[in-house]
Amino acid sequence: MQLSSHLDLLFVGIAVASMGLLGFVIVFNNARSTTNRSFFYFAIISIFWSIVNYSYYQFPNGNFAFLLLRGVIFFATWHAFTFFHLTSAFPDDNYHQPWWHTYILIPITGVVSVLTLTPYVFERVTSVGTGNEIIAVQTGPAVAFFGTLVSLLVIFAILKLIRKTIQAPKKQRQAYSMMLTGTIITFVLLLIFNLFIPVIFNNSSFIPLGAIFLLPFVVATSYAIYRHHLFNLKVVTTAFLGFMVTVFTFINVLYSTSVSEIVINITAFAVVLIGSVRIVQDTLNLEKLAEELKEINERQEGLIHFIGHEVKGFLTKDTGAFAALSEGDLGALPDALRPFVDRALAQSRENLVAVTDILKASNQKKGTTEYKKEPFDLAQLAAEEVEKARSSAEEKGLDLSFVTDGSDASFVFVGDKGEIGDHVFRNLIDNAINYTPSGSIVVSLKRESGNFVFAVKDTGVGITGEDKKRLFTEGGHGRNSQRVNTHSTGYGLFIAKNIVIAHGGTIYAESEGEGKGSTFVVTLPIPAGK
Repeated sequence: MQLSSHLDLLFVGIAVASMGLLGFVIVFNNARSTTNRSFFYFAIISIFWSIVNYSYYQFPNGNFAFLLLRGVIFFATWHAFTFFHLTSAFPDDNYHQPWWHTYILIPITGVVSVLTLTPYVFERVTSVGTGNEIIAVQTGPAVAFFGTLVSLLVIFAILKLIRKTIQAPKKQRQAYSMMLTGTIITFVLLLIFNLFIPVIFNNSSFIPLGAIFLLPFVVATSYAIYRHHLFNLKVVTTAFLGFMVTVFTFINVLYSTSVSEIVINITAFAVVLIGSVRIVQDTLNLEKLAEELKEINERQEGLIHFIGHEVKGFLTKDTGAFAALSEGDLGALPDALRPFVDRALAQSRENLVAVTDILKASNQKKGTTEYKKEPFDLAQLAAEEVEKARSSAEEKGLDLSFVTDGSDASFVFVGDKGEIGDHVFRNLIDNAINYTPSGSIVVSLKRESGNFVFAVKDTGVGITGEDKKRLFTEGGHGRNSQRVNTHSTGYGLFIAKNIVIAHGGTIYAESEGEGKGSTFVVTLPIPAGK
C-alpha cells in the first residue's frame, strides 16, 4: 500500500470515526428528540456511503466494482433523504412530519433506492481501462428518477435551511448560520473535488475522500444542536478520547502487510469503535442518573423544608403555651404539674432548636441565607456567650474559662454578630460542654497572622480519625456522639462552617484521639486598618 493510499484511508477513517461518535453521542443523550434521531440517521448513512464510496475506488475491477458503484448511489439516495429530513426537523425535539413525507416521500425514496441496485439505473459496464477498471457504464431509464429525486431533496433542504436561518430569532440565528455555513462548505468541496476537478482536469483521486468533505456539515450541525441544548457538552470530552483511541487503532490497519493482519486490525478497529460508543453511552447514562438524583434531592429538600416549617410552627406554639404556663401567665400551677410543664418546655425548646438548625442548613445549601454585616467587638461577644453557657457547665461540674490576648488588643470585626454568636461561638461552647463528662473548657481569643483566632479546648471524649471525616458535614455524627449527646442533630457544625466561610474564615478541629479532648478553632480575617 502506497503512502498516498495510507493517507487516503487515514483521512476517511478519521472522518468515519468522527461522524459515528458524534452521531451516537447526540442520539444517546436524548433519543426522544426528533432532531437528535435525524442527525443520527444522517451520520449512519454518511458512514455507509463513505465506506462504499472509498471501497469502489480501491477495488475498481470486475463485477464487484460494479456492485460497489451501485451501492454508492443507493446510499447517496438515502443520504439526500436524511439530509432533507434533518433540515426539516432541526431544532425541534418533537417534530411531526407532514403526511406527504410519510406516505409519499419515503415510499418514493425507497423505490428509487431499490432501482439503483438494478439495471434500470446502471445497466452494464460499457468501457474498461487497461487495468480492467470501470471507465463508463450504460445508464438505464430510471437514472433520471435518481438524479431528479436527489437534486430536489438537496435543493429543498438548503432552501428550507436558508428560510429557517432568516426567520430565526436573533439569539438562535447563530446556530442556524453555523449549520448553513457547514452545509455550504460541504457542498462546495463536493462540487470542486468530486465534479469540477474530475471533469475538467480528468483527476478522480479526490473522489474517494468524500467522507472528509462531509465533516464541515457534520461538525457545524453538531455545534448547532449543542447551541439548542439538545446534547450535553460534558460528554464530548469522553467522545474525543474515544475518537483518539479509535484513530490510533485505525493506523494499524494502514501498515498491515498481509490479509490476516488486515482482518485482525480491522476487527480491532471495529471493536474499539464500538467500545468507544459504549463508553460514551455509559457516560451519558451516568450524567442522566446524576441529574435525576439532583432532582430527587431537590424535591426531598423542598419537602423537608415544608415539613420543617410546619413542625417549627407547631413547636413555637407549644413552646409559647408551656412558657405561659411555667411563668404563671394563666395562673399558678399546681405543684404536681410544674415538673411536667418545665420538662415539656425544655423539650419543646430543644426540638425547636433542632428543627431551626435543619431549616437553616437547608437555606444555606440553597444560597438564600443573608448576613447583616456591621462592626462589633468579638471579645465582648465571646465573653457574653461564655457567660450564657456558664450555668450549663456548672451543672456538670466543669470549669469554664475565657482568656484573650489582653485588654489593649482590638477585636473589632465586621460581620453578622447574631449568626457568629449563636451558631458559631455558642455552638462550639455548647458542644464542648455536651461532650465533656468532667474536667475543664478553655475558650480563648487572640490575634495571630492577620486573623482573629477563636478556640474552644476541652478535656472531653475527643475525636477519632474516622469521626474527623464526618465533622462539619450535613447531618454528620461521630460514632458515639448521639450516645453522649442524645439531642445532637448533626447540623450544628455544618451551619457553623458555612457561616465562617461566608465571613472569609476557616474552622477546623484538633484532637489526639478518643478520650483525649479536642480543640475547635475558628479564624476570621482582621479588617484592614484594625
